[in-house]
Amino acid sequence: MVSILLSGLVTALSLLVVDLIVPGVQLDTITATAIAAASVGVVNAFIKPAISTLAIPVNLLSFGLFSYIVNGLCFWLASLAVPGFRVSGILGFLLGPVVLSFVSTFLSKYLADKYPQMMEGVPNSNREIAGTSNPEMSNLSSSEMASSDLSTTES
Repeated sequence: MVSILLSGLVTALSLLVVDLIVPGVQLDTITATAIAAASVGVVNAFIKPAISTLAIPVNLLSFGLFSYIVNGLCFWLASLAVPGFRVSGILGFLLGPVVLSFVSTFLSKYLADKYPQMMEGVPNSNREIAGTSNPEMSNLSSSEMASSDLSTTES
């Protein structure tokens, strides 16, 4: 539950940065920003996979560049659902999602590095791969874990 709230907070803060930087993206209030963050999350979770699947042939022909159009379309669709959140013009349509992605990635990485205790509820994929909850194994790469598993079984 905490990770969902943090993700929403990061998206809302990122949307505020997009509002400041990208011409054509407007957010009227903090409430609109919070609702827009939820709208972007819902569109990215449910609508974007369907659009991306349908766009595979065009994406292949454009060597992946059509994915920028898909991102812009989803960003614009999210804005339609929220009063006080507007995306207009080609810069808002194409540059808005790119800036949102960069800022969200930066903020997420910063929070994960600065406050690792907030990530305690998130399962550690390295531990799941190794099949152990040994804390010494959690910082190893998959290949290091495989070699350490081999060395323990040879004894």
